[in-house]
Amino acid sequence: MLVEIPAVLPAENLTEIQKLLAAAPFVDGKLSAGDVARQVKNNSEMQHTAAQLNRLNHLVMSVLVQHPQFQSAVLPHRIAMPFYARYTVGQAYGEHIDDPVMGPAGQRYRSDIAVTVFLNAPQEYDGGELVIATQYGQERIKCPAGHAVIYPASSLHQVTPVRAGQRLVAVTWVQSLIRNPAQRELLYELNHVRERWLKTSPADPDTQKIDHTYVNLVRMWSEL
Repeated sequence: MLVEIPAVLPAENLTEIQKLLAAAPFVDGKLSAGDVARQVKNNSEMQHTAAQLNRLNHLVMSVLVQHPQFQSAVLPHRIAMPFYARYTVGQAYGEHIDDPVMGPAGQRYRSDIAVTVFLNAPQEYDGGELVIATQYGQERIKCPAGHAVIYPASSLHQVTPVRAGQRLVAVTWVQSLIRNPAQRELLYELNHVRERWLKTSPADPDTQKIDHTYVNLVRMWSEL
């Protein structure tokens, strides 16, 4: 399932985020890559000890994880600390799938879902599209600043070469309560209807049935 979540980050957050990233130290992105990804990865990432990290996480992650559409789509169990990535002219990330298990020893998580949050406007760089292989063909994604896109970490994806300007994104991964992606998609679609009916017809017996069905499917399919 590929879901775009518009306007996750407000404009005032984006302004501060961009100032923080402009002053932050960056290192070679290959340092965080596995053996296979290292062969196709060419970007820079903010140093994980940077003084700006806590503030950036507050401005990006604390907003993202509370967004109702994000919660509904991913049903998060564990959410990784993000990488703040920069792509300048000539940089790209070739075709790859993400490692199935990530994190340091004692803090491992299964990477069910990848999340990219776009931190600068698409007009500020040429190229740099996120390209994701789906069952319907390739999806080319270049979202406005503040938008997020979620997609299966198991999908083949890439970032095309940047031809001008620079691309700024935050990237993170989620281990979902619902491991099966087909079940997760069904729950997302069911919850969309459930939430609308809970707002418009909360006392309707059919609304209650939909609500109970959704809750019990989450209980049946969740893994803890």
